[in-house]
Amino acid sequence: MTIESITGRTQMPTAIKVATKAEADNGQKAAINNTENKGDIAITTMAQGIKKAFESSSATSSVDLDRVNSVKKALAEGSYPINAERIAKKMIQFEMTLP
Repeated sequence: MTIESITGRTQMPTAIKVATKAEADNGQKAAINNTENKGDIAITTMAQGIKKAFESSSATSSVDLDRVNSVKKALAEGSYPINAERIAKKMIQFEMTLP
């Protein structure tokens, strides 16, 4: 089953290899032996990718505070234009994506 994102692009399922206990034990022993000799910590490729993604997402703010403040001000004043028809269409579109 493929999950479609809001953009409409389908995402291909990712193959995941499940290691046996023996493989995992051997991998852990090798990592321990390498770290004991060098005094370093072994980080998996996946952990490095997660770290890079976290650093890049925390480096830039995805919230435009000026825009947020201007919308708050317009809402408080009652001058923010609300398009009820557009909101209803988006709600229906969202509901259609749910199972």
